[in-house]
Amino acid sequence: MEMLASLHTLPSPLPPTTSSSEPSYKTPFITRRRTIISASTAAIASLLYISNPIPSLYPAIALQPQQVELDQEEDRIVRLFQETSPSVVFIEDLELAKIPKSSSKGDRVVVAEDEDAKVEGTGSGFIWDKFGHIVTNYHVVDKLATDQSGLQRCKVLLADASGTSFYKEGKIVGIDPAYDLAVLKVDVEGYELKPIVVGTSRDLRVGQSCFAVGNPFGYENTLTTGVVSGLGREIPSPNGRAIRGAIQTDAAINAGNSGGPLIDSYGHVIGVNTATFTRKGTGISSGVNFAIPIDTVVRTVPYFIVYGTPYSNRFQ
Repeated sequence: MEMLASLHTLPSPLPPTTSSSEPSYKTPFITRRRTIISASTAAIASLLYISNPIPSLYPAIALQPQQVELDQEEDRIVRLFQETSPSVVFIEDLELAKIPKSSSKGDRVVVAEDEDAKVEGTGSGFIWDKFGHIVTNYHVVDKLATDQSGLQRCKVLLADASGTSFYKEGKIVGIDPAYDLAVLKVDVEGYELKPIVVGTSRDLRVGQSCFAVGNPFGYENTLTTGVVSGLGREIPSPNGRAIRGAIQTDAAINAGNSGGPLIDSYGHVIGVNTATFTRKGTGISSGVNFAIPIDTVVRTVPYFIVYGTPYSNRFQ
């Protein structure tokens, strides 16, 4: 670098003299010599740059493959969400101010925006089949399940296969408080649904990626990411019994996520998001969250669809 500095600080050529006796060729000669020196300087600088590139370029060059990998991972997660979100529904628990008059349109009250209807809670669920069966948590619809006043309603926002959103009233098909599970049915005549892809929880491993999709605090179509933090956990059910075999995850699950799917890296549902430990007195999630394994759901839901809820389980 000292060589470059000395070459770039060459003295300026002498100005041409006005004397008639001074040869007139000196100025072109000096200019040509200066051109040769400048060209040599550029060549030396190029050689030095090639043999000793600027150190600050090393991190940029090293990060290029890593950035490509990150972009590919982000694209994969984006596609995963886009494929799964049409199968996830938003559930609102409503309490009507008065019992509506009978009507042939069974979902008239729910579809209409009734100002007198009070929203008592929100939750999530996912589309089980093309016939309009929705899987969610029992505690999301427990007020409707135990309603004796006739004022409770369940409003379901879902989308068809083309992405068109619509509201329908959810009717309870079956409930299982012991496992905090419930199945709703909505009228989907004229709509084509996109059921979720059911996976298995049998082969889960601690450390593998997982994703929670739902509607925390009423914010629709929310995705959170994490890993399977533990297996075989025990959590309390709404009826006070223990739910064994729960999946523990650090993917954020908050109020409104309940009933939504926990999916794996292939978009297959591996659990039903159910509970989170909160910091006492704050309501803030501690990052210790739980889902009911999908293998338990698979054993329960088909029975409800075919036979409904056994009478002995209806008010447990």
